[in-house]
Amino acid sequence: MTTKALPPSARDRLNWPVIAFMSAIHAGALLAPFFFSWPAVAIAFALHWVTGGLGVTLGFHRLITHRSFKTPKWLEYTLATLGSLTAEGSPIDWVGMHRIHHKYSDTANDPHDSNRGFWWSHMGWLMHAPPSQEEIRRFTPDLNGDPYYEFMQKFFLLPQVVLGAILYFLGGWSFVIWGVFVRLVLVYHSTWLVNSATHQFGYRNFDSDDLSTNCWWVAIVAYGEGWHNNHHAYPQSARHGLRWWEIDATWMTVRVLQVLGLAEKVRVAKYEPEAKG
Repeated sequence: MTTKALPPSARDRLNWPVIAFMSAIHAGALLAPFFFSWPAVAIAFALHWVTGGLGVTLGFHRLITHRSFKTPKWLEYTLATLGSLTAEGSPIDWVGMHRIHHKYSDTANDPHDSNRGFWWSHMGWLMHAPPSQEEIRRFTPDLNGDPYYEFMQKFFLLPQVVLGAILYFLGGWSFVIWGVFVRLVLVYHSTWLVNSATHQFGYRNFDSDDLSTNCWWVAIVAYGEGWHNNHHAYPQSARHGLRWWEIDATWMTVRVLQVLGLAEKVRVAKYEPEAKG
């Protein structure tokens, strides 16, 4: 499998639809103080875990991208739908981009190459030309052609519209502002910190062939994703926090699914790493 880095002129071309969308989401979140209510705040944080924790971290990342465990297909599709509620792209696009990141981590072919600085790896890369669909789909042969994933490729924002309508029915604009706009901003930046902060700050358990680090505070806000050096050393491990004190909330969720008989063939790095330095 090969891919080509975009030439500088193409890579730096601005992606105006994404810029407009991200600007609208962040602007909407600024309305939060005018629509404040404690139930709305509770909705935002509950949906942060449901969509960012279960959807992106558990579903998009550990299950669909790395296949670190197996679930019934109905549960896989459910988690993928929850991931789509973060409006970070369709499952095919998200998985393809992340697999490209792993193959070319911290090189010119990496979409969010941390060598270009914190801003670029955090969110600047999103505002520029992405890899082509042809390139992305080279990394998603297991998803291409699947009726559900192809449907979500075309209509990945549909679940977000449905959620917004439900929230409006339940609590009016207060629930919409907090449950959609504020929640999306929080999910975005906690996810993006895995691309930026965990390639800049923290410590390393392994000499992985990139700049990945373990960052405890990112692990807190991103449900265990902050143990990123561990992850790059063992990308197919369902457990990212390998030391006893590296708390990994998503790994705990995988263990619950195992007990319930909903997760099998769970892959785990077999040993605790020796301390470095």
